[in-house]
Amino acid sequence: MAVDHYENFPVASILLPSRLRSAVKAIYAFARRADDIADEGDASTESRLAELAAFRSALDHMRDMQFQATQFDNAPEAIFLPLQAEILRHALPISPFYDLLTAFDRDARHQPVRNDNELLDYCRYSANPVGRLLLHLYRADEPDALAWSDHICSGLQLVNFWQDVAIDAQRGRYYLPLDCLAAHGMSHADLDRHQLSVPWPELMRERVQFARSVLLSGAPLCRRLQGRPGMELRLIMQGGLRILEKIDAINGDVFRHRPVLHKKDWVLLAWRSLTNHQL
Repeated sequence: MAVDHYENFPVASILLPSRLRSAVKAIYAFARRADDIADEGDASTESRLAELAAFRSALDHMRDMQFQATQFDNAPEAIFLPLQAEILRHALPISPFYDLLTAFDRDARHQPVRNDNELLDYCRYSANPVGRLLLHLYRADEPDALAWSDHICSGLQLVNFWQDVAIDAQRGRYYLPLDCLAAHGMSHADLDRHQLSVPWPELMRERVQFARSVLLSGAPLCRRLQGRPGMELRLIMQGGLRILEKIDAINGDVFRHRPVLHKKDWVLLAWRSLTNHQL
């Protein structure tokens, strides 16, 4: 369950109701393209921000019901026409799309997070909007369900951060909070050098427990959602928990052993999902 390019996002999953697949694909296309603008390639920060501004302008036109092909600017028509159709078809709120762009703007300007409050605030924009949109599609967007979804999405984002510490450091992205690193006598320079200090396993155990706690805070949603959406959510949660288990099993050494799910893991995940293991 690597989350690169929203791989945790259930795109056209066999468990997803067929009537919702086109909407999920449209949301995914928007999120993936904007994420690529913020992170991929060698473009300057100014260029990235300009492209994201074009996406924001396209959302403005959609919000104001003035969306025309001539107003795309640099926003790709192939992304926004299907997205507009699905927003209208399912009466989706547009604010989560603006929230995602806020996260991508932050990615383009990346500043290392200082503490867990800043980290969770980032997750509020980068991850939580996806879950909220899915709940709107499922017509399950009660306030408590949305709150549980926020916990799950933030927890999955944290799983991805700890899974990809080494990859992110190579790209100049640092999501381990500065105060956590300092408390264990470490800095970003240690991550750049892949230099594991004696306190590193303890630091990662703490980070894994933090992610697990956030993720499990949303577990009641797994019991609220019924049918295929509920089963898919349980699989996604179990996948995140399994990655955390694998990080613990290697004492946090994600530099030499990036934890991923293999085919044999899916049998375990299916069993855990059916039995509500840990949830």
